[in-house]
Amino acid sequence: MKKRTKIKGVVMLTVIIVAGLISLRYFTADKHQPVVFTTAVVQEGKISNTVTATGTISPITEVEVGTQVSGVIKKLYVDFNSVVKKGQLLAELDKVPLQTQVNSTKSDLMNAENDLDYYQKNFNRTRLLHDKKSVSDADYDNALYQLNKTKANVDKARSELSRVQNNLDYATIYSPIDGVVLLRAVDEGQTVAANFSTPKLFTIANDLTKMQVIANVDEADIGQIRQGQRVSFTVDAFPEDVFSGTVTQVRLEPTVSSNVVTYSVVVEAPNPYLKLKPGLTASITVFTQESDHTLIIPIKALHFTPDSTLLNNYLKINKLETIKPDITSSSTAGLHKGKTDSLKKIWIKEGKNLVKVEVSTGINDGTNIEIRYGLNPGQEVILSMESEISSSGNSQTAARTSTNSSPFLPKHPGKK
Repeated sequence: MKKRTKIKGVVMLTVIIVAGLISLRYFTADKHQPVVFTTAVVQEGKISNTVTATGTISPITEVEVGTQVSGVIKKLYVDFNSVVKKGQLLAELDKVPLQTQVNSTKSDLMNAENDLDYYQKNFNRTRLLHDKKSVSDADYDNALYQLNKTKANVDKARSELSRVQNNLDYATIYSPIDGVVLLRAVDEGQTVAANFSTPKLFTIANDLTKMQVIANVDEADIGQIRQGQRVSFTVDAFPEDVFSGTVTQVRLEPTVSSNVVTYSVVVEAPNPYLKLKPGLTASITVFTQESDHTLIIPIKALHFTPDSTLLNNYLKINKLETIKPDITSSSTAGLHKGKTDSLKKIWIKEGKNLVKVEVSTGINDGTNIEIRYGLNPGQEVILSMESEISSSGNSQTAARTSTNSSPFLPKHPGKK
């Protein structure tokens, strides 16, 4: 009995000692546990903001050539992909019906001019007799009426002759520009009717070495697009090539499709090797903001605020003085008032010292941010801090959790 009591006493004493050690470690942990920092080095690089969209490639100048008269296509002188010059003959319509109209109208004009000559002489005689009071005023007025009517008929016949002569000229189709024939819409022997609209015969592109992309930009992004911005784009036909261009126009007319509002943005792109073809779909990236050879840091550094307990522990362990609440960097002290809107405060690590500095920020791409003033290359900015025990404990716990929760490992008997 005494032996059992003695054993129980030893066990209880052991439990008390262990509990005391655990409690001591718990209550003194904050005073002794080291602090681990996650930092990033200030680096020089390139940063940009972009807007993406899709569009269609087309020639900068594209002309549809039609005919103003109806008739049968008698002869074609060009085909698809033909290179043409301004004024070059493209096609001819059958001129026989049109020439017949011209001949008929010329005959009408000759008759009207003969009538005019007769009535002019008649009026001259009537006027002399009227001056001598030999004919009545009614005869004089009738002679004048016939003369004026005949003059009008002559003018009408001349106008009609000019119209049918133009129609005859329109039967010969010439190229209005230098370029390449993209489309030939008719064949020889085909009848074209120009009664209600002008039939399209050819489509000619002016210069295929200079192309443009008509891109549809979402209304949420259109406010960032400006004329002159740099653009890069790709096409499925050449997936490994990246083409470049420049924004030349932001059109104001919106396009609404399925309640989605987009605006057309025109991007001009050189095409010296003729790889870009009309109608190709382009995936464009517009560089709305960009900066080369600038200092960049992770944007996470702007959101870091040290934990007061961990900070005090770190200062005590490293025997450092208390850090002042705000320390302004000397490189930003000279900034004039107009640039203070972009000033932010971040923490940097210089050896064992922690310094809070003021920096001027610029472009951010959601991951990194530009630093215009306040930092130098190679400095370390603090992203986060935590206790070393907590850090290692979290890693071990995560590893155990990952192992135990894996659906591919066998479960312990009796555990769910």
